[in-house]
Amino acid sequence: MEPEQATRGTFYSEVAFRRPSLKTSPRYGNEDFRASPALRARVRVRRVAPPKRLAGRALQAVAKRCFDLAVAAFLIIFLAPALLAIAAAIKLTSRGPVLFRQRRYGLGKKQFEILKFRTMSMNSCDPDGVLQTRPGDTRVTSFGRFLRRTSLDELPQLFNVLRGDMSLVGPRPHVPGMFAGGVLYEDLVPEYFERLRVRPGVTGLAQVNGLRGSTEDPSVARARIRDDLAYIDHWSLALDVRILIMTARTEFLSGSGF
Repeated sequence: MEPEQATRGTFYSEVAFRRPSLKTSPRYGNEDFRASPALRARVRVRRVAPPKRLAGRALQAVAKRCFDLAVAAFLIIFLAPALLAIAAAIKLTSRGPVLFRQRRYGLGKKQFEILKFRTMSMNSCDPDGVLQTRPGDTRVTSFGRFLRRTSLDELPQLFNVLRGDMSLVGPRPHVPGMFAGGVLYEDLVPEYFERLRVRPGVTGLAQVNGLRGSTEDPSVARARIRDDLAYIDHWSLALDVRILIMTARTEFLSGSGF
């Protein structure tokens, strides 16, 4: 392992690059990560990838974009009845628009408007994302709690994928000026903006590794960025497929959101 990569922590050896494996291990080497045991099941990798040539990266970007368009279009068509049913349920159970829109950082730090099903009462929505949602948040509607628990509120982001704002898999998009551990995220993690080298994702490696939700704990916030950067450095279509399968199992089927 190169010295520069070693300084980013051992999560670079825990993400799949060649023949990705979703086998888990409770062992860690980075000293500042002290998450709960429930978060210590990691997607692992066998070796660190060599630097890719520019032409190889360009071909991979094209392949990833084609994969995103094909899968997102299929899912929108396949899930159309469910999307319409959710929209109707939101209108029937609370006053306000069906969709929640918020500015997020995208590729190259360019901002875009993310789409989500609205889960909070109209007067409690936070367009700036200053106040993070917590378990038992009273701002969330009764139907919104179901949507958040099952992560169904994220489905409108499939349209963000078609528009080119997002990818199916990648670092989750953050609101500008997001705080972590009581300070600006970019102050807590110096390499924070390196995660914007790629399009943000509907889901990502950090999310399937249990690193989602509040960023109040600085060690968990740092670990999330490490997983984001590890994903970028070791990307493959096989890894994207495995992350999507894990997302379906851990988010939509098991209901780990809040």
